[in-house]
Amino acid sequence: MYIRRQAEQRLKDILAGDKVGVILGARQVGKTTLVEHALSGTGAVILNFDVEVDKARFRAAAALAPGDALRALGNPSVLVIDEAQRLPDASRVIKGWHDARLPAKFLLLGSSSLDLLDQAAESLTGRNRKLVLPPLLFSEALGTQVWAGADAAPDHLCRHFAPQLRAFLMQRLSFGGYPEVVTSEHPAHLLRELSSDYLWKDVLQTGLVKTPDLIKRLLLLLAHQAGSEVSVNELATQLHMARSTVDRYLDLLEQTFVIFRLPSFSTNPRKEIAKSRKVFFWDTGIRNAILNAFSTDEFRPDIGALWENWAIAEVAKHNALLGSPAELFFWRTRTQSEVDLVVKEGSGLRAFEVKWSPRRVSGRAFRAAYGVEVEPVRSDNPFALDIFKA
Repeated sequence: MYIRRQAEQRLKDILAGDKVGVILGARQVGKTTLVEHALSGTGAVILNFDVEVDKARFRAAAALAPGDALRALGNPSVLVIDEAQRLPDASRVIKGWHDARLPAKFLLLGSSSLDLLDQAAESLTGRNRKLVLPPLLFSEALGTQVWAGADAAPDHLCRHFAPQLRAFLMQRLSFGGYPEVVTSEHPAHLLRELSSDYLWKDVLQTGLVKTPDLIKRLLLLLAHQAGSEVSVNELATQLHMARSTVDRYLDLLEQTFVIFRLPSFSTNPRKEIAKSRKVFFWDTGIRNAILNAFSTDEFRPDIGALWENWAIAEVAKHNALLGSPAELFFWRTRTQSEVDLVVKEGSGLRAFEVKWSPRRVSGRAFRAAYGVEVEPVRSDNPFALDIFKA
């Protein structure tokens, strides 16, 4: 089944414009499905650079004059290059075709920002619009549930379908939001496959990782520490690796959309932690697959950390789909006062404390420092995480 995505409108806007579209996101997150749905019946051609025949076809066309190249590819209305990072010169060739004002749109899809972003940014400066596609939002995944209805309002669901909503939330915390996982009868099996070498195929193919086992060991440590401040020095000691190597591996995992990091928010380094960073997984299903911990029991021992990772990732996904208009941070003072999430958009600040249980949120220290109330994020209303809604 096709799952409606919030990204559909942004993709339509990109296709209606005159720039090259660049769509980025982890493997199996639904980039190709989204594009195929949007371009159905339009005469588009999709080349997948994971397939050698498609790559050779593109290379042959690239050797021709722009107009002849387009004819060789079947005169598509839209030319889509999937896994575009597989061919380093792809963005340069697309730039030439775009500048020749050919009667076609161009979309580059990539499961890694490692090369694609760098090359597209350099070759297509001023000529591209980017869309980052994360795993499914909670509201998107909910569209697969018959009981939720197609357009049911969140308030209606919270009032009349609270038990179903709670059970579905636990499934998403445990199994995450990869589209195929959400609709599968065997989500744990699929996640074990995804969390094997397939998901970090892009990391391994860079050649920057000499021993895949080290990446797996690093991921295991990160999975245990998800939502916590992570010391690179401690990771290096535990893995018997150089700090610079750990830093590089963390960058690779971030650039391939496995993890993201929140920096600390600080305007007063004397009183506030200024240099620490927390690590989160874009998808809690991947985190749980690494730990082989798929329990949907609300009383699982890591429920607090799991809820915090899931909730902050949900905010990060909303932000990414909007083009990242906000900066996301955590906040902690040297006297251990803490706020889980600080959102800075323009000159505005909002602060959130993520709690699984309905305990009272204090937030006095942050309010005293910045004049901003700390808002609670609780598990009884997962829709509240769409904080960018107008």
